Amino acid sequence: MSNKATLLKGTRDFGANQIQKREFIFGHIRKVFQKYGFGPLETPAMESMNTLTGKYGEEGDRLLFKVLNNGDFLAKADQEALNTKDSKKVLPSIVKRGMRYDLTVPFARYVVMNQQTLKFPYKRYQIQPVWRADRPQKGRYQEFYQCDADAIGSKGLIYEAELMQIYDEVFVNLGLNVCIRINNRKILFGIAENAGVQDKFMDMTIILDKLDKIGEEKVRMELGNKGISESSIDIIMQGIAITELDELKDYFKNSETGILGYQEVKQVFDFLLDSPLTNELKFDISLARGLGYYTGCIFEVESKDAKMGSIGGGGRYDDLTGVFGLKNLSGVGISFGAERIYDVMNDLFLFPNDLSGQPSLLILSLDASILSHSFQFVTELRKNGIHCDMYPEAVKMKKQMAYADARQYESVIIIGEEEVNSKLYTVKQLLSGKQEKLSKKEILTKFIDK
Repeated sequence: MSNKATLLKGTRDFGANQIQKREFIFGHIRKVFQKYGFGPLETPAMESMNTLTGKYGEEGDRLLFKVLNNGDFLAKADQEALNTKDSKKVLPSIVKRGMRYDLTVPFARYVVMNQQTLKFPYKRYQIQPVWRADRPQKGRYQEFYQCDADAIGSKGLIYEAELMQIYDEVFVNLGLNVCIRINNRKILFGIAENAGVQDKFMDMTIILDKLDKIGEEKVRMELGNKGISESSIDIIMQGIAITELDELKDYFKNSETGILGYQEVKQVFDFLLDSPLTNELKFDISLARGLGYYTGCIFEVESKDAKMGSIGGGGRYDDLTGVFGLKNLSGVGISFGAERIYDVMNDLFLFPNDLSGQPSLLILSLDASILSHSFQFVTELRKNGIHCDMYPEAVKMKKQMAYADARQYESVIIIGEEEVNSKLYTVKQLLSGKQEKLSKKEILTKFIDK
């Protein structure tokens, strides 16, 4: 009985055309990262569970993909936990590694391990896949690429402004009309202070992060389920209803942290005052970013022309490296959601038509005795930098032409005994049907730049 070929939910195959489109996105992002002085970095797909857990909040920890220990992983398992079917308790005894959830925590781990050789501020970019055990749906996958840029070793808000410029430039280059939303975790903490729920700040931000998805009524319900009183919920909802940045000066009369958050966001806008972005930069007090390590400005990007959720996000983290032993090293970073950007661009037909990566020229042989000549011919064309291919058998010309049409080659070179003897080769343009006899030199001239 043969196994049925299946694809895991939340994952995708990418053929040649899709890969070319993805590389188009990665290329534009990489070019802008490098333009702004960020250098490349790659980290392993797997990290120790000690590295991964406790950095993303309770919900993030649940979405970590765990990797079972090698060999007989039950041999050293906690037997009592096994007997009582306590999966949470048994986990540390059978799992030591996990797939990386994002690129920021591995980056922080790398910085700590290499602090003696790095020059701070250190700017790096990273384009690699991450894994999350999330429920698959449109725009949400279990395996997907992130494209990150982080600057660490400075609290200077110039980096926040710079990252907004990077977002703007990349999306302009990709032809995407977006809104870049900005807020500050200190502003959210000020709201928590005003509501008297500082001790439930993490719960509050995780729930507020769902506002766009579940609506105000369910947000109120979830806040209540966390033990937050109705009066405190009213104060929270009043706070996140504020739309103008300057309104916060009065709102935060009794919150130093809230005022500091207001000042930080205002400084970013001031930096960009004389260098305005093409895309909209919008203050949004309801933006929460549920990840636990953010401490300052936070960002999120949405397409204005497609309903997809966020296609980018990031923020300031003041002490992420502290959990690995390197205290007080502030950093800030952004991430591009490559998979969602791909889906949006595909839906809006924004990819150029010439991204197939397919050679434009195919060589066909009329007879088996010609195959050797055709092979030498295609080899010479390739040595001259011409992207071309050769049909591997001398089957009926109808079959070879059908293959050329199906693969959408621009032209074919037909080689038979007459062509070999005369050294003039039949070149046919498939779209127009135009046919001409050309020498090898003329063929090189014609296709050398294609």
